[in-house]
Amino acid sequence: MASPINIFSTITLNPSIIFPRRQSNSITFAAVNSPESPPPPEIELKFIGPKKLGSDGSYPIDEVKTISGEKLLRNIMLDNNLELYATYGKLMNCAGGGSCGTCIVEIIEGNDLLNERTNTELRYLKKKPESWRLACQTIVGNKENSGKVVVQRVPQWKK
Repeated sequence: MASPINIFSTITLNPSIIFPRRQSNSITFAAVNSPESPPPPEIELKFIGPKKLGSDGSYPIDEVKTISGEKLLRNIMLDNNLELYATYGKLMNCAGGGSCGTCIVEIIEGNDLLNERTNTELRYLKKKPESWRLACQTIVGNKENSGKVVVQRVPQWKK
């Protein structure tokens, strides 16, 4: 009778062959808010309407500040509980996908502080004035600029 074969043999590997030692890389991180670095640029946003008219016949204005280039206009408005959607839009919006058009706003002032119209906006708003934007496609600032943007929350055609 033949002797049994041991299929569970031990193999010893030299780890330095498989995993050669690497020289350590040192990384130095600078503090984000160090006293030497200036604060990031901010964009001041003013939102007009669509609430009820005031006693003087003007719409109330909501003001918000945000760091330049960090957020979409839609997110800024939702984060600050500012009304963006009309009744239909509250129920049927696409959650920022750019396919429904319920977040259209009109930029009254500061269009130069926003990103260029995206391809989605060019398709959806091709026959609309240049001042109209989709809030879900509009980035406020570019991380370097600062200034003031005035937004009409509900363009005249929606009223």
